[in-house]
Amino acid sequence: MIVVNTPGSELFSYSPLQHSHWNGCTPTDLVFPSFLFAVGNAMSFARKKFSTMSGGAVLGKILRRTLLIFLIGYLIYWFPFFQETDHGWGLKSISHTRIMGVLQRIALCYCFASLLIQYCSTRMIYIISGVLLLGYWVALLLFGVPGADPFSMTGNAGYRLDVLVLGENHMYHGEGVAFDPEGILSTFPAIVNVIAGYFTGVFVQQKGKTYEGLAKLLLMGSVLLALAWGWGLIFPINKKLWTSAYVLHTVGIDMLFLAVLIYVIAFRQKTWWTGFFNVFGKNPLFIYILSELLVVVLAELVHVGDKSFLEWVNDGFYQAVFPGAFGSLLFALSYMMICWGVGKFLDAKKIYIRV
Repeated sequence: MIVVNTPGSELFSYSPLQHSHWNGCTPTDLVFPSFLFAVGNAMSFARKKFSTMSGGAVLGKILRRTLLIFLIGYLIYWFPFFQETDHGWGLKSISHTRIMGVLQRIALCYCFASLLIQYCSTRMIYIISGVLLLGYWVALLLFGVPGADPFSMTGNAGYRLDVLVLGENHMYHGEGVAFDPEGILSTFPAIVNVIAGYFTGVFVQQKGKTYEGLAKLLLMGSVLLALAWGWGLIFPINKKLWTSAYVLHTVGIDMLFLAVLIYVIAFRQKTWWTGFFNVFGKNPLFIYILSELLVVVLAELVHVGDKSFLEWVNDGFYQAVFPGAFGSLLFALSYMMICWGVGKFLDAKKIYIRV
């Protein structure tokens, strides 16, 4: 995601490193739901600690983590907190600060999924998951803007709810209009990505080290993909709306990918390549925050002449030597390696930052 978010030039980028314009799914569109799947997967291991804690302590831990992650996400959008005005430097207004976002969705999905897993039976969780997916479909069909396409950007029910609750000034404007791809309503089906990750993790712990378990994981992933493609004929696979078909599509791919990883790493013992990725996995939240804040500093606060530092480096070297999409990709990879280097340093010092 760091590579996607920090190209040298947004004018030059390979199509797999771009989000789908609307309907459809690119490799980039798999990253966020896969992270939610991984959150649920990790919960299946971490929940063992909850068995030794009181109900109040578990609830407090869930709510504390939710609030911290949500607050961090909000502060990232407010950063830098000060701005220069005609009267000198002053506190940056929050009147146009985005409320929802990536970390905010992670926080809310983690919270709801954790509460369901903690207090509901497996059967009830399955029923609620089905209600979330089907209910979201019905909500979009029934409560969109009258006369508009219920699956359009500014005609869907989620857009109406966000405008009503958040206000346009607190929504994402990267599409040219006030539309939040991490809005309130579309967060509900995203909870299912976390739940699916959790139950997949439970299954892997029980049967993942057998060929039978691996075959079942591959089969379930394939079934979900088939269901997603069939549902997608009437309810398009769409990341920005986070449609129910998109949930099934991404969960299916995650199951297939996880099965391949288990086979390569656990069955074949091919682990020589995993160390690079472990660096990100050991401090994922901190490295993500670093990548978001550092780019703001280098793009908005540090200038060389009339250009930002990032523009100066990109135009003066990457685009000068490797013009076009390849130079933009090299810039993004270089920035990603800076973030990786910080993570490697923390790992070498045994510093692991948790929330």
